[in-house]
Amino acid sequence: VASIVASHFAPEWVLSIKETGQVWLVDYSDPNSPGIKMIEAERFLHDGGWDSTKRYFLVAANARNKIAAIDAKEKKLVALIDTGGIKPHPGRGANWVDPEFGPVWASGHIGDSVVSVIGTDPVNHPDSAWKVVRKINALSSGNLFIKTHPNSKWVWL
Repeated sequence: VASIVASHFAPEWVLSIKETGQVWLVDYSDPNSPGIKMIEAERFLHDGGWDSTKRYFLVAANARNKIAAIDAKEKKLVALIDTGGIKPHPGRGANWVDPEFGPVWASGHIGDSVVSVIGTDPVNHPDSAWKVVRKINALSSGNLFIKTHPNSKWVWL
């Protein structure tokens, strides 16, 4: 397991199973018989986090330079996004509201200075949802984590 978060829609854990390229939704409502929904994503999964609505789990497939977007409510893969960078590594990622594209989620990369900003609002911004809407060149040669806070105007790598 490369990452694990709790669903906000069901009594489930959302696990990225690194080598398999699958995201598992593990229903823990019956501890004696947990149910597992396996969603094919992309190999090799690593870190990931929620979009601002906590509906979509975005997880890096860093050997494939992609981000998989999983809809935890509908329990399915909604997109495989080519990040345009080398080895995405978001930690939990960073969320903010872009003035042009609305809610976005971002990941840095281990292998280069690109920060990929992905649109995450399929309802109000469908043309930019699940696409890299901005590529920002960071001042570093790569990074492991990206963070921000709703009360800050800064994004930290």
